[in-house]
Amino acid sequence: MTVAVGAHLVHGAVVDAQTRCAHWAGPLDVLAILFPCCGRWYPCHSCHEEDADHPARRWPADARGTHALLCGVCGRTSSIDEYLAASTCARCGGAFNPNCRLHHPLYFA
Repeated sequence: MTVAVGAHLVHGAVVDAQTRCAHWAGPLDVLAILFPCCGRWYPCHSCHEEDADHPARRWPADARGTHALLCGVCGRTSSIDEYLAASTCARCGGAFNPNCRLHHPLYFA
């Protein structure tokens, strides 16, 4: 399934327009990530694994300025550095799931 969030298409097992997916659908699960391997937005690593025809790649440490996070509440993108330093969206104040930090090694080198 593909859902439009602002000007971006989010792929995978997306269940609503705020980027919640079949794997993570709690009230704070409103963040999608741009995968560097394919340039596609997914709500989580499991969505990428199920949908893509290739293994996921992590963002290298020298790419922290890249806008690779998408707020499902307002559609604003954030740089990796900005996201790692915040717990809410800089535009709308939407809170991000603090447990996502447990998965950072899957996304960021």
